[in-house]
Amino acid sequence: MRFTPQFLEELRARLPVSEVVGRRVKLKKAGKEFKGLSPFQQEKTPSFFVNDQKQGWFDFSSGMNGNIFDFVMKTEGVSFPEAVERLAAMAGLPLPAATPDAARHEQRRRTLYDVMELAAKFFADTLASRNGAKARGYLGDRGISPATQLQFRLGYALPDRFALKEHLGAQGISTDDMVEAGLLVGGDDIPVPYDRFRDRVMFPITDARGRVIAFGGRALEKDVPAKYLNSPETPLFHKGDNLYNFAAARQATHDGAALIVVEGYVDVIAMVTAGFGGAVAPLGTALTENQLALLWKMADEPILCFDGDRAGQKAAYRAADLALPNLAPGKSLRFALLPEGQDPDDLARSGGRMAIEEVIGAARGLADMIWSREIEGGTFATPERRAALEARINELSNGIRDEVVRRYYRQDLAERLQRTFAPDAARGGYGRGGFPGRRGESPRGFAPRGAAPAGRFAPRGGRPAGAASGISPGPYQAASPQLAASPIMRGQRSAMSRREALILQSLINHPWLLHDHLEEVAALELAHPEANKLRAGIIAAFANDHHHSPDVEEQAEKMRADLEARGLSEVLQRVERAITTAAVWGARPGAAREDVLATWQQLVVLHQKTHALLRERKDAELALGEEPSEANLAWLKDVGARLESLDGTEALIEGFGELSGRFRKSV
Repeated sequence: MRFTPQFLEELRARLPVSEVVGRRVKLKKAGKEFKGLSPFQQEKTPSFFVNDQKQGWFDFSSGMNGNIFDFVMKTEGVSFPEAVERLAAMAGLPLPAATPDAARHEQRRRTLYDVMELAAKFFADTLASRNGAKARGYLGDRGISPATQLQFRLGYALPDRFALKEHLGAQGISTDDMVEAGLLVGGDDIPVPYDRFRDRVMFPITDARGRVIAFGGRALEKDVPAKYLNSPETPLFHKGDNLYNFAAARQATHDGAALIVVEGYVDVIAMVTAGFGGAVAPLGTALTENQLALLWKMADEPILCFDGDRAGQKAAYRAADLALPNLAPGKSLRFALLPEGQDPDDLARSGGRMAIEEVIGAARGLADMIWSREIEGGTFATPERRAALEARINELSNGIRDEVVRRYYRQDLAERLQRTFAPDAARGGYGRGGFPGRRGESPRGFAPRGAAPAGRFAPRGGRPAGAASGISPGPYQAASPQLAASPIMRGQRSAMSRREALILQSLINHPWLLHDHLEEVAALELAHPEANKLRAGIIAAFANDHHHSPDVEEQAEKMRADLEARGLSEVLQRVERAITTAAVWGARPGAAREDVLATWQQLVVLHQKTHALLRERKDAELALGEEPSEANLAWLKDVGARLESLDGTEALIEGFGELSGRFRKSV
């Protein structure tokens, strides 16, 4: 680095260790030393000592020790150069420049930092003034309190074309400096430069040291071409190298907060307000390699939290493709997808911290994401299609640069392929992939049972030990009608669907179903949060060896007792209330094994087909919104008709009809 030993010694001489440490630790004199409580461990008896003569500190509780540079790096989560910069600022010592040119550039940058700081103050003052009433109203509508506005230094740019220019000019700032800082729009074809940001709520963007380097502006009028407008590239700002809220999030993650990447400024503010201080956002672009490197410096597994729509899904896949070649031992990503139609701001306001925690808790790993994308919506009924899938999987894993990570990804994905397509001799068919066999034969092929629904990606909930690579949906599902009615989204109890209740009742009354259908159960899309909760309890109870009893009724009794012991009595009652008829006798106690299996298969296929049609209806609605043509309208009507025909009709699905030698009643 450019720091000479002489410069570092000068810093040590100017800053006693007790002064640097004393900013974070309350020190008391103890002979020739100082002592205090460790900043790295929770303790009641002081075991942290500072010695100015030796220019060092020692923490007996953690075993750590070092000098002033080490202390700043460990407590503030910064690199050595940044620690030196902070200590130099504290000591009032100018940083050395490597060359005369570097010195001139550094001085130029300092001038631009001053310009940006003045602009930020002007925008903030305008927001607080009478002229900022409209902007304050917008922020109030978004649930951003005055205290939060101050915390993030939000501001307002007046509609006038020269308001900022005249204000800064009156303070001696040249027009050239304002143009170079990205505050004015100028150029050879623009004789009179004018304000870039007009009639916008202003979000200051800072660097790692908290200095303002750019702005993001949110338009208040609807007919503006760009709803969000960012500063252009400047000597201070390169949007692919920075993150919104980077400085504060770095400190928060160093102090133990989770690092969560969301899509926009308001989303970050909502997350921080809800208690997630480690929230950041890219700056108007898809995630870049440099931003990914910044994230991995802060946390080993950042959580990418995307909106639950097609754009959010595409952003998740782009991030996965970006990260895959750059993976390193211990460095990866997790993905959390929000309920459809919700962003972090919506979720924070409707469900608070608990709702966000539930989404974050359902985050899925990168390997799950890649696997889900490759198999979603696919049919692999022929050897050629399965071979193509394997070739694609191998191509992806071969792109990982790190040899060790590449080897483990090959192994993981190979195991997923094996579990999905390997023959299952015990049942005379194929394993969890659902490959056509004697019982479930389908001339149209199949989608692997672990596949996420076509065109969708739902967060994974808790997966039982031993479950295969299928994606187990979490409490937030893609089916928007159910989501809209869920307790978290509506803040009230909603009814569980009859079919979900019947599925759960079948498992409770016939736990032996889980022997052959555990992975299928784990992969089912259940829209109601309590249905997900009860499913998890059923799987956990099954793991407690209740299924080993040869007596079917005893199995069911033990299952109910275990669920009640887990505090699920009320949920069991809700399941009973949701079943409005006793006609589905195959789900009830005492039904013959073959009839239970027949009913189970019909229930599951109808459930899966319903969810597929709900997703198709959403696609049709989107297509009609984008292009209101007769064809798209006909598509939407057709999907609606198919949904209506499913409700209460027989299971007219390939592979069903006469399995046990008799006609099956509708479920």
